[in-house]
Amino acid sequence: MLLPETLRLHDQAKFEFHYIYFLPWKDAMVDAIRSQGARVTCLAANNNVQLIARAKAVANYIRDHQIALVHAHLPWAGIVARLVGKMTGVPVIYTEHNKQERYHFATRWMNLATMNWLRRVIAVSEDVEQSILKHKPKLRPPVQTVLNGVNTERFAPGLFEPSAIRSALKIPDHAAVIGTIAVFRFQKRLDLWIDIAKRILAQKPDTHFIIVGDGPLKELLHIKQTEHGLENNLHFVGVQVEVRPYLASFDLYMMSSIFEGLPIALLEAMASGCAVISTDAGGIKEVIRNERDGLVCSVDDPFRLVDFAVELITNKEKRKTLAANGRTRVMESFSMVKMVKELEEIYTLETGARA
Repeated sequence: MLLPETLRLHDQAKFEFHYIYFLPWKDAMVDAIRSQGARVTCLAANNNVQLIARAKAVANYIRDHQIALVHAHLPWAGIVARLVGKMTGVPVIYTEHNKQERYHFATRWMNLATMNWLRRVIAVSEDVEQSILKHKPKLRPPVQTVLNGVNTERFAPGLFEPSAIRSALKIPDHAAVIGTIAVFRFQKRLDLWIDIAKRILAQKPDTHFIIVGDGPLKELLHIKQTEHGLENNLHFVGVQVEVRPYLASFDLYMMSSIFEGLPIALLEAMASGCAVISTDAGGIKEVIRNERDGLVCSVDDPFRLVDFAVELITNKEKRKTLAANGRTRVMESFSMVKMVKELEEIYTLETGARA
């Protein structure tokens, strides 16, 4: 979601944007990007070896379209981009979304070994920046933090009726709804999220839970749903290009991650007026000030989320206060306007473009 949302605010009179992706089935955002006038190309690769082999095709694309700067996201795409930079002489910048400790050894080694080929490294949080410098103390390119942001006009309370999603999922109007938006991977600990949901339900039996997303752990999570007997109260709705109606239906946004960079979905939830309960993984603790903008607990004590949920379901005034404070927090410190401005300053610096 970061790519189409930033594209909405970029100055396309000054910069022309081209997007390349490698996994053909990861095409959920293609139409959203193209609808805003950018070019999107898939250079199909089914694994990391095939992805590396695509470097020559990317280099040809760069030359054919006279690309002036490459901005890569995620380690293996970043490694390909660095190879392309060597082939073409085009400067490459890279955004790091996660702590180095959380990558597989081979991914971390390749990522760090080629990082000095970059012109600049962008970290999405101070936590991520410190991890880079810890593992690459002789890093040559400058590293700076550009905090993830959210478009607070597109993600705002009152834009969608909560009843629409509730009605579609047959959730009673009086029931509290706890939701999350996530890729079904280990770091999100959605199996634990479901365990927590079961414990909340034991104390608040009318509560419903919505998980938006998909991923490699889908089958295991559906099995856990069945094992816990949550078929009626836990709703899997798959990947959604338009997540705002779901956020409008949530009373609470809950995250149980063991590690994070700075999750966009969290910022979108806060901007949309959801009260947040979460572990303090990664950059989350840089966003949420406990008892001010939401409620956070240690990644080692995730079942505290049960207490948080029960408290805020019961205490609607506190829930409303935390939700309002959370939106204010995002507007003041995590605006996408600010993020895009900082990115464009980097683009201008690295390309020599004139304002």
